Amino acid sequence: MKKLLMMAALLLAGCGGDGEKEVSGAVDREALLVAAGNTSSWMTYGRTYSQQRYSPADRINRSNVASLGLAWYADMDTARGQEATPLVIDGKLYFTTAWSKVKAYDGATGAMLWEFDPQVPGETAVKGCCDVVNRGMTAWGDSLFFGTLDGRLISLDRESGKVNWSVVTVDQSKNYTITQAPIAIDGMVMIGNSGAEMGVRGYITAYDAESGKQLWRFYTVPDNPANGPQPEYLEKALETWSGEWWKLGGGGTVWDSMAYDPELDLLYIGVGNGSPWNQLYRSPEGGDNLYLSSVVALRPKTGEYVWHYQTTPGETWDFTATQHIMLADMEIDGKKRKVLMQAPKNGFFYVIDRATGELISANNYVPVNWAEGIDMETGRPIEKPEARYYKTGKPFVGSPGATGGHNWQPMAYDPEQNLVFIPAKLAAFPYFPSDDWEPEEIGFNVGIDMAAAAMPAIKEVRAAARAATKGALIAWDPVTQSERWRIDFPGPWNGGLLATGGGLVFQGNAASIFAAYASDTGEELWSFPAQTGIVAAPITYTIGDEQYVAVLAGWGGVWAIAPGILSDISGPVRNISRLLVFKLNGDATLPPIPPLAELPLDPPPVTASAEVIAGGGKLFGRFCGVCHGDSAIGGAITPDLRRSGLLFDEESWKMVVLEGALKENGMVSFAPVISEEEAESIRHYVIMRANEDKALEQKE
Repeated sequence: MKKLLMMAALLLAGCGGDGEKEVSGAVDREALLVAAGNTSSWMTYGRTYSQQRYSPADRINRSNVASLGLAWYADMDTARGQEATPLVIDGKLYFTTAWSKVKAYDGATGAMLWEFDPQVPGETAVKGCCDVVNRGMTAWGDSLFFGTLDGRLISLDRESGKVNWSVVTVDQSKNYTITQAPIAIDGMVMIGNSGAEMGVRGYITAYDAESGKQLWRFYTVPDNPANGPQPEYLEKALETWSGEWWKLGGGGTVWDSMAYDPELDLLYIGVGNGSPWNQLYRSPEGGDNLYLSSVVALRPKTGEYVWHYQTTPGETWDFTATQHIMLADMEIDGKKRKVLMQAPKNGFFYVIDRATGELISANNYVPVNWAEGIDMETGRPIEKPEARYYKTGKPFVGSPGATGGHNWQPMAYDPEQNLVFIPAKLAAFPYFPSDDWEPEEIGFNVGIDMAAAAMPAIKEVRAAARAATKGALIAWDPVTQSERWRIDFPGPWNGGLLATGGGLVFQGNAASIFAAYASDTGEELWSFPAQTGIVAAPITYTIGDEQYVAVLAGWGGVWAIAPGILSDISGPVRNISRLLVFKLNGDATLPPIPPLAELPLDPPPVTASAEVIAGGGKLFGRFCGVCHGDSAIGGAITPDLRRSGLLFDEESWKMVVLEGALKENGMVSFAPVISEEEAESIRHYVIMRANEDKALEQKE
């Protein structure tokens, strides 16, 4: 029976085609339908439309993985987070990097074939919630398609890297970005966007792959009802909203996961959080706020709504449902079921009938304190009243927190073991209600008091927070909704997963290690010191008789810049961005790791009043912390302002903060939202924080 189920899973992953066919040349429907058995290629973000990230390739296996070695590597020209999954077609690797750049290499030799820079303006960085990342591309015909941070969808000729066409998919006057990989279906390319932390309205758009012509657009939240009739699914959603949410955007961006079932002809999208997070401000009388935090099924040809399942009704914790959506066929309670699986931010693992949207089962895969469980009669979470912080008026330390029990890092599925491998996070977040919040044109617009939640300079509090913050690789049985095995990590924000027919699971982690584990037991069988944190997911491909494993390495993303004292919980991590490619008996070596250079913590003395410093702290939490770290403790990617020479010079500080002297690096002028006096109060706050931390260091 196990073998039959495995074959069925492979057929689903390949969408029912001949699993042995090797694809060459143009990528079309037939090529994507047989992708499961094509070990030479990786033609779409999750390898197949089912997004299982499983390859039957088994030349590298448990018996010989200890002989895996570096075949070649390539240094990148961006020292920011690298989140992309490479594509492999006809023996060539194609991938995006930070700042939406594209590279092409020979998959066997590592020779660069071409590169493309879309010239994203540096000032776009301020619109991003979570670093200047990009997760990858898709392919159709002889073209590659990818989104840019500034909101374009670009088609490139696969052979030359030259532009076929480029279209702007967002209103660039608003705080939209794109970080996701698009999906291609039957000559159409679909892409969403990001920006729900900044105050936008989410949607997904389909374009003609040949011409770039827009074919349809599906909005995830309703418009202002005064603007006239809306499609039926949005008219229904109107009943679940109150207030004037459209003035705040509403959120619901489709910023990551998509999957496709060609037999049912359904495209599945994951919808993000509300804008702002705090429901009190966007929908004062409550309501489910459809279609936030939902998995939605659409007809890909028309964008027609078919069904939805909402994981977090009335979400107010940044609990997106944009996390990895995976399709599989499996036996549950004696019946063969076509399922959709997801482990969204809210901490519950869902198994859903992908034809109807019916909830089959759900259970928490990480500790959860905002809900007691899922009511299987209604499909809704059984919320704890204290979790709605805006109702109680009291802070709520939520678990999971805003970065979720699982974020964007892809899972993987092994059909032989019937296990889903989850890159899980165990990290809480303090939600402080804000009584006087107002939206601003720059920065986070989330409706909570980020300054009140700042980590205090108290050694014991910091130690407790670090002790409670962990990461894990969890092998999850979707039938029994239980953990089979797990590997614990010192901290969260570990990389995406790859499962193979060799009985292996590959993952990079925040401690700068790339490792292979036995898929049945979790035993570590091989590891490689990558010299940098790895957050992207690996891939595998074959050229001739050789199997390769590749991963894009480069520490970054929101965890590397925003959590302050928690950013380096896995150890000192720097960004050394590279593509790493491995094969059996590979003998290439990386150059020696450079020393970790850090500017001294030697600030000027505190001279401002407590009132000025407190005002600066509130402003820092609102506008600065997301890039420069909670409590002004910088990560390894953006400048640590406590160590900046600008602290000594009011005029230089003003040139950067108010005049935009470093806008090409992403530090735009904040003059539209911060006055000269306020900018100076922020400087004094950072000076105070630097002195506090210097005193703590001297006591140790």
